[in-house]
Amino acid sequence: MIRQERHGTMDWMKRSMPPRENPSSLLPGLRSAIVLGTNYCWPTPPDPGGLTGRVSIYAWGRDYHNLIGKRLKKFVRWLRSMGISSYAGVDSRPIVERSWATRAGLGYAGKNCCTIRPGQGSLFFISVVFVDSLLPPDAPLEGGLERYCGSCTRCISVCPTSAFDQPGELDARRCLSYLNIEHKGAIPIELRESMGRWVFGCDLCQTTCPHNHDASSAGAHPDFAPRSGHAWLDLEWVLSTDDEKLDTFFTGSPIRRCKPSGLKRNACIVLGNLGDPAARTALRHGTRHTSSTVREAARWALERI
Repeated sequence: MIRQERHGTMDWMKRSMPPRENPSSLLPGLRSAIVLGTNYCWPTPPDPGGLTGRVSIYAWGRDYHNLIGKRLKKFVRWLRSMGISSYAGVDSRPIVERSWATRAGLGYAGKNCCTIRPGQGSLFFISVVFVDSLLPPDAPLEGGLERYCGSCTRCISVCPTSAFDQPGELDARRCLSYLNIEHKGAIPIELRESMGRWVFGCDLCQTTCPHNHDASSAGAHPDFAPRSGHAWLDLEWVLSTDDEKLDTFFTGSPIRRCKPSGLKRNACIVLGNLGDPAARTALRHGTRHTSSTVREAARWALERI
């Protein structure tokens, strides 16, 4: 992805390549990797309809960085008490978690680039702990993608922006989860309609996967359960709420990642896609926002309506 410049504006990916390619630089004497999975699968709350936008499943509850991060710190302290040096992270340190998960047999790399555990799905967070002790190795799942995906291409076909150049290769610049979370500027006009109602993230390439059809919330931490108003966002409320209050409301939630201006930009685009004249008042709030990106998105939506 990075060498082909398909990482978009995520420059941190390029900066962190050296330690990702050479994890021994993170922990001198590294000999083993412990790979852990944490289930976040919960049933989808009913669609309230109206002027609301969809949120990716992983962001319905507490920020996984906080919850799993605290668990990792306790584990690292315990390892230290045993005389074992370690380096741990969950999607916030220069570690290629999915590659380590594949090597450890926690799952296999699917055509949608997600780590899939056959029959249990891909709705789990991956964390990795490097240690300087030699542990008995696990083995990758036999057969991997060829055995468990076979000729299925549902995840490729369902992508509304055709973000997969081919199975297992994603162009982040066209991925909705990149565009409405990581990307800070204006979302390309030609991709806006494809956002549909996705105001934060996108789950289509996962929820269409047959391995996720029977995914269970058994064992899922209750802190990842849907918080009130987090699975479906009230877009009128998002646009009419002061940025500071909006930021405070999402304290401890992954939704805070895209910041108020990004969330309001997304809300404008979703309202434009919904095309409901009832959204005009909320969108007029957007045209007065301090961010030029939000103002432009609001005007675009009003023109569509």
